[in-house]
Amino acid sequence: MGREIKFGDRKVGDGHPAYIIAEVGINHNGDMDIAKKIIDAAAHAGADAVKFQKRTPDVATPPEQQKQMRETPWGYITYLDYRYKVEFNEGQYREIDKYCKQKNIAWMVSVWDEPSVDFMEKFDTPAYKVPSASLTDHKLLKHVRKTGRPVIISSGMSTMEQIKRGVEAVGADNLVIMHCTSTYPCEPEELNLKMIETLRTEFPNNPIGYSGHEVGLVPSAVAVALGASSIERHITLDRAMWGSDQAASVEPSGFERLVKYIRVTEASLGDGIKKVYESEMGSMKKLRRVVNE
Repeated sequence: MGREIKFGDRKVGDGHPAYIIAEVGINHNGDMDIAKKIIDAAAHAGADAVKFQKRTPDVATPPEQQKQMRETPWGYITYLDYRYKVEFNEGQYREIDKYCKQKNIAWMVSVWDEPSVDFMEKFDTPAYKVPSASLTDHKLLKHVRKTGRPVIISSGMSTMEQIKRGVEAVGADNLVIMHCTSTYPCEPEELNLKMIETLRTEFPNNPIGYSGHEVGLVPSAVAVALGASSIERHITLDRAMWGSDQAASVEPSGFERLVKYIRVTEASLGDGIKKVYESEMGSMKKLRRVVNE
């Protein structure tokens, strides 16, 4: 079958429209109303899915960070307490599940630890994402694979060797590999979009995607031209909102343009076979004077 997998009823890979993921992450700041407004914006823009992040704070937060104090909208609290403030519980995820069905948009999560995978098995999402930070956690990768669902891995802050070992650990079947640079926001000079071609060569049977944290929209459309079959960008209601990912996110009107740019890019690529189009005939008759057959 080559470079193609399915997320739900949607085929992802060469020859199919790019699968566009609006990464909500923790941009909702623990507020369900904000989460729903972001889902509205993503659905309106034409994204295929929204994505959240699921952590078990005690497990996913490094011990040395847990007691560090942090200024937050909930006051001056420990980093661990803050991580709990931005986590949704089962009831809230059921609400998200129902809301996304109403809006006709898929939803999924990045899982940061094994208990989060077990928690998410209560829901029927089309894929699991393993974030760049966890690419070297082979135990987690194997635990995610046991669910039997398609898996997306991100490759930020990783060497080529670590990517290969991560793919080996999770298994290459039913896997999308995302090129990514984990800097928020990321300067153009460090986006390294040619890595999409490198990954396409290295993993000829896997759809290759792009998870972008740049300011602006053009690189994501260029990524599609270079062969990315899935695009993930952070979405927010307002980049000035409190939170570490907001500045590298795209606001609703920008996300609409992003989807449009990607779809125009796909339509523009063509098949690489030169032809004279019917629409050119008028110009040809009017402008061409000499024809040497």
